[in-house]
Amino acid sequence: MSDRTKPPSSKAPTRKDAHYARLRRDHRDRKRARGEGGDPDALPEGRVALYGLHTVRAALDNPRRTVHRMLATENALARLEIGPPDALPFPVEIVRPPAIDALTGPDAVHQGVAIETDALEPLTLEQLGTAKLVIVLDQVTDPHNVGALMRSGVAMAADALVTTARHSPTESGVLAKAASGALEHLPLIHARNLANAIGELNNRGFQTIGLDSDGPKPLEDTVTGDRIALVLGAEGKGLREKTRATVTDLARLDMPGAIRSLNVSNAAVLALYVARRHLDGTP
Repeated sequence: MSDRTKPPSSKAPTRKDAHYARLRRDHRDRKRARGEGGDPDALPEGRVALYGLHTVRAALDNPRRTVHRMLATENALARLEIGPPDALPFPVEIVRPPAIDALTGPDAVHQGVAIETDALEPLTLEQLGTAKLVIVLDQVTDPHNVGALMRSGVAMAADALVTTARHSPTESGVLAKAASGALEHLPLIHARNLANAIGELNNRGFQTIGLDSDGPKPLEDTVTGDRIALVLGAEGKGLREKTRATVTDLARLDMPGAIRSLNVSNAAVLALYVARRHLDGTP
């Protein structure tokens, strides 16, 4: 039977299929919202374009990555120090910057290199194993903030980042560039229902601490558990009511200065520092 006469497949979509479909949709919508060039729909389903020297180098060093091609200027290729292009397991095209702009969009600071790669498949809560420090985000949508937060998470040896399945950034060049390589080191977990995910973390022995400016005690006086999950909300609206009701504790970061609140990525690094010192037994 020819391909044209084969009946449609009755195979039900898998979780991986749904994840890849959401990646493409969210990536397309972000590009349109920013008015960027490039055509994300031109990429095969489940693939993303990552760019920037640190981002690409970290992706190439990640054994979980499947890279399909690289576009690079001669200068960027030399700076990557990855050996002769014909020795790599994927094709490398030596191009001028405009060719990379066509893939990433003209506003991307690609530093002369981009790769087309499969998106990393997210983990599940069941795969946390012996994790001690987890970050949970309640509808934080800005990929720049999430990327910066991931970088801080890797610096403080966090084990995973849990985000909502909707109203959160998926893997993209923007997120990866802001993370500066951290995307390859901090596993992502997408939760369909964040309250349920926090409840599961509670059941797994995590002390789940929601950061809230009206928390009853400072964070350093609240952290007591052997496993910590720090829960942060979006700037402005903060934690949703259901999230506040599900965490085991609420805590605040005391700010002695005239400005009493921080960007979520800055608040995260302070909270991670406090949690890491507690877990390491540092007074």
